Amino acid sequence: MPHGSVVDAAAKGLKLGGGGGGALMVRRVASGKLLSASSHLLFRATILATLGLVCLFTVHYPSLLSHSFRLSAAAANGSPRAPRSSHRSLLGSSAAAAGVAYGGAAWEREVRRSAAPRRDGGLSVLVTGAAGFVGAHCSLALRARGDGVVGLDNFNSYYDPSLKRARQRLLASRGVAVLDADINDAALLERLFDAARFTHVLHLAAQAGVRYAMRAPQTYVASNVAGLVSVFEVAAKHADPQPAIVWASSSSVYGLNTDAPFSEDHRTDQPASLYAATKKAGEAIAHAYNHIYGLSITGLRFFTVYGPWGRPDMAYFSFARSIVAGEPITLFRTADGADARRDFTYIDDVVKGCLGALDTAGKSTGTKSGKKRSPAPLRVYNLGNTSPVPVTRMVAILEKLLGKKANKRVVTMPSNGDVPFTHANVSHAAHDFGYRPATSLDAGLRHFVDWFVHYYKLDPAKISKAKLTKRKSMAMSAAS
Repeated sequence: MPHGSVVDAAAKGLKLGGGGGGALMVRRVASGKLLSASSHLLFRATILATLGLVCLFTVHYPSLLSHSFRLSAAAANGSPRAPRSSHRSLLGSSAAAAGVAYGGAAWEREVRRSAAPRRDGGLSVLVTGAAGFVGAHCSLALRARGDGVVGLDNFNSYYDPSLKRARQRLLASRGVAVLDADINDAALLERLFDAARFTHVLHLAAQAGVRYAMRAPQTYVASNVAGLVSVFEVAAKHADPQPAIVWASSSSVYGLNTDAPFSEDHRTDQPASLYAATKKAGEAIAHAYNHIYGLSITGLRFFTVYGPWGRPDMAYFSFARSIVAGEPITLFRTADGADARRDFTYIDDVVKGCLGALDTAGKSTGTKSGKKRSPAPLRVYNLGNTSPVPVTRMVAILEKLLGKKANKRVVTMPSNGDVPFTHANVSHAAHDFGYRPATSLDAGLRHFVDWFVHYYKLDPAKISKAKLTKRKSMAMSAAS
């Protein structure tokens, strides 16, 4: 008798043979029934637990995918602390924190108010990463000329979120709402496009940093690849009409390219870091969405942007902080002894480039049905300063402005994704929207130091006094 028949017979109370053998068989069948029932219970419990985990992931996605990370003060020299994940729900917003329900009538009114242009022919722009360095400056510039702006930022702790909150308050004082949300939250993006008819998206949200990608690679894929797709998806399939999109690529895509100055016509298939690879992937994804859905897409390759309200993990910022604190800084040299050089680009010049790209973006040609009416613009531009400067020169300018010498440690550049030099050819941007960088490194760093001293409430006299005290101590040691 097959096993299934034995179980069925036992369940019906049928007699299975006689004598002790029959009793033994009944006990075995009863035992088998118990094991089968236990297995079914275990299976059901496993299914319920799995469903529970799926629901938990759904509620917290993408915050479980996009971990938040904090840099310590020592991260100024490229040594970030171990990652600390953030498991908060990203369905909220700054409006929700103020008691305005996400997606409710008051929330929608606030979005529409902020998105409304204040000049004839003005743009209505959704700025992702609006509480970031470039995002905040671009949002302020757009609002200042009368465009409508709604910002979005997830305020992660890759660097001190208090700086991002300070930028958010500055934007709020100028009438720009910055929502506390994530680009991977497709439902929120759809609600935004339902609430306001954005003409443009300035997509600047991304996981930044070349070296940190070696420690937290998943965050780069989640933000720079999945997040970009999320923005393109909503723009292509939900927004009506489709907006034009300008997004932040990076000069890092040039990777191991040795031709200089870097031109948009040069090869970009040899990335030197995962960060660069995600940005290169973004450019390929942009091509696909432009080709299939008719999205107007412009990629901007930024070259080492610096200035007031900057990112604390960037070299100029971290060096200034270390010089003031009397902590050592690390400078890289190539294997042949040459100084690393960067095409430092002042924030005001980059903002002009971003606005120029928005103004000349051209219209998307697709529809919500997924069909494009005609080819749409697909562009990529360098935004740099065209004048590479040795990093040692940048440090010397900071020393002069801060009135204090740096404690330098010079090492050979490791194989961690950094490249020995960057140098931008900006002729295409100059031709298409008049991009002409005009700020020297001396002037730009002076503006940064003025802001740095004011923002952190530093006393320049005390910085100089610390320098004099150190000199006096050294003189006394020499005399003894």
